[in-house]
Amino acid sequence: MDLMGTLRRTHHCNELGIEDVGKRVTLMGWVLRRRDHGGVIFIDLRDRQGLTQIVFNPEVNPQVHAEAHRLRSEWVIA
Repeated sequence: MDLMGTLRRTHHCNELGIEDVGKRVTLMGWVLRRRDHGGVIFIDLRDRQGLTQIVFNPEVNPQVHAEAHRLRSEWVIA
């Protein structure tokens, strides 16, 4: 499935590289692991193609960080 509601996947987890830093992308997958390291939250997102680590920093976007704080393993997200 490449659509979730009105969102459309732009990349699979294994397709991102250094050239994508700073770009807006949409990934879809399930939360493999969530780690909170004193404020910064790391999510390992898995899809059928691979794994990507997503970093949520409260200094960058407090609202998105608060949403990431509620995520749990095996949840499907986009």
